[in-house]
Amino acid sequence: MTGISGEPGTPTAYDARSIIIYSGLEAVRRTPGMYIGSTGAEGLHQLVYELIDNAVDEAESGHCTRIAVVLHTDGSCSVTDDGRGIPVDPHPDTGRPACELVLTTLHSGGKFEGTQYTASAGLHGVGLACVNALAEWLRLEVARDGVYYRQTFARGEATSQLTKEGDATWRGTVVRFLPDVSVLETGCLDAETIIQRLQEVAFLHPGLEVGFEDERDGRVLTLQDESGVAGLLDLRTAEADRVHDRPVRVVGERGGVSLDVAFRWTDGYAEELWGYVNGVRTHQGGDHIDGFRTALASVINDYASGHGLLTSLAGESVTAVDVLEGLTAVVTLRMARPRFDGQTKRRLQSPEAGSATRTLVTETFARLLENDEKLAGAIVQRALDATRARLAARLAGRTTRVRRRQVQVDYKVYQRQFGIRSRNWHESCAWLADEELLARHAELCDVPRDAKMLDVCCGSGVVGQAFKGRVGEMIGLDITPEMVRLARTRLDQVDQGNVYHLPYEDESFDIVVNREVLHLLPGPEGPVSEIYRVLRPGGQFIVGQIMPYGDLDAYWMFRIFKKKQPLLFQMFREQDFRSLLLGAGFEKLRMEEHFLWESIDRWIDTHETTPAHRQEIYRLYYDAPPEIRAVHPFEVGSDGSVRDRWRWCVYSVRKPAC
Repeated sequence: MTGISGEPGTPTAYDARSIIIYSGLEAVRRTPGMYIGSTGAEGLHQLVYELIDNAVDEAESGHCTRIAVVLHTDGSCSVTDDGRGIPVDPHPDTGRPACELVLTTLHSGGKFEGTQYTASAGLHGVGLACVNALAEWLRLEVARDGVYYRQTFARGEATSQLTKEGDATWRGTVVRFLPDVSVLETGCLDAETIIQRLQEVAFLHPGLEVGFEDERDGRVLTLQDESGVAGLLDLRTAEADRVHDRPVRVVGERGGVSLDVAFRWTDGYAEELWGYVNGVRTHQGGDHIDGFRTALASVINDYASGHGLLTSLAGESVTAVDVLEGLTAVVTLRMARPRFDGQTKRRLQSPEAGSATRTLVTETFARLLENDEKLAGAIVQRALDATRARLAARLAGRTTRVRRRQVQVDYKVYQRQFGIRSRNWHESCAWLADEELLARHAELCDVPRDAKMLDVCCGSGVVGQAFKGRVGEMIGLDITPEMVRLARTRLDQVDQGNVYHLPYEDESFDIVVNREVLHLLPGPEGPVSEIYRVLRPGGQFIVGQIMPYGDLDAYWMFRIFKKKQPLLFQMFREQDFRSLLLGAGFEKLRMEEHFLWESIDRWIDTHETTPAHRQEIYRLYYDAPPEIRAVHPFEVGSDGSVRDRWRWCVYSVRKPAC
């Protein structure tokens, strides 16, 4: 048994001396993910949100009319409010200035008793302290009672005493900090991410002036709005085809929970539910969102049943999944002492909030449908259409409608998203580098060994590399500079460009290969036509695509893939894809299937999938109806993990010979 136990004090001993106590804010620096969610971009921006939330709480208490966020050229960020200013007088228990205490001590603050802030975002007394702990340096400025104070900190510790700097002509608090990249993976703050949060603040707190400045590019914004949740909903659905123009509103109070909701259905597929508690976004929903979903499904089912609209569904009812199709909603509530899953407040865990939301939405929405026949007809018919599509697999026309819609391609979006994902490209899913799947593509190759090959939308170049030894020259093309650099380690030459306008002469290649890209593109007929153009007569096109098992699981898969990858534009069924290839003029179609088990936990752990959408993907698996489970193999582990068996279809087609 040597090495399992030992004398006290030896390396193998487990005694009192083995217990380590981190003093001050060292615990935050050692395990930052416990406090801000992650050490990556999400966690970095959470630090800014903590400061914004504190300023908003001051506004909510009636003491602040303006907040401002500035991204400075040195990489630091400052948040300013014109509130009362953090107290600077000595704390009676420690003798230290109160402002120093809240910046250097966990679980300190003025929001625990609810006397200063009745419905605040800050609950745990760790927000300011976490920012300080994870800052290379932090500077606090307070203007209070006509006096200007200043104090500096570094990595959680005070580096100066609180000093009076003179008279103040203003009032409020300024916190400026530089993220500590020795602890965080990145210190680069994204302006668009912060602006989106500030837009929410402006809408959810009517009348509050919200300023933003990015010294790095000179951009300056002032946001102020009186329209509230209805205005935020209009912003979220500005470019959507609406089923009904006037939003549905639910406003009320029950059991200490104040609710304000605005929602409408659009002609899209994905649902977008934006939940807020005391002004803070709950990215993973929680009891208020669950109560909202339940209420909508119940009201629509009751209305459809009461008006004889379910007769064609053969005993089926409208499910929550059907109701959520195309729904966009802003659900905001205010309550004292909400309970969350952690400091980042991703999920609300207050059952009373769910009960109040469910009751208020049910009562108001049911009454509205009964009183407005036109609105009821539009909404209920929208849900019934989704139900019938799910039950009868009437998907082909809907898919065609989406594919025909004219959409302007924003190439910068593709560049930005896949550029970020390139950092852990091969770790983002199993199929990217799966040797058997790559071999399936290469085995279909039937061209001379000196053939010139184009790997279009090549990514890291692994698909093209699989053809090594089967072709002569291997050329790659990708829109993302990061992918171009990765692919050049595998292919003979890699160019930057896009698949809608291939930068090659007609009939330049003997073979073109591609995998799992066309479903991301609006108007896929265009790229396929370009591929046809650059192939020589008799040339071969080999393309792989994940496919549903049939009509029944096609729409369910579309929802999952759309939440994982917002750029998704269509979920091809096998017959749709055949029509796409043959409609472009290709012939001699051959298809082989390959089945590959994929960890969904790994697959959705990517930059493009938000935490809220990850939870919704899990929900789609957990709540999959029996008819889906009957045709689509997947496994849910006892720990909640999910594995799915992808159905890959690998096609070979030919351009007709002259």
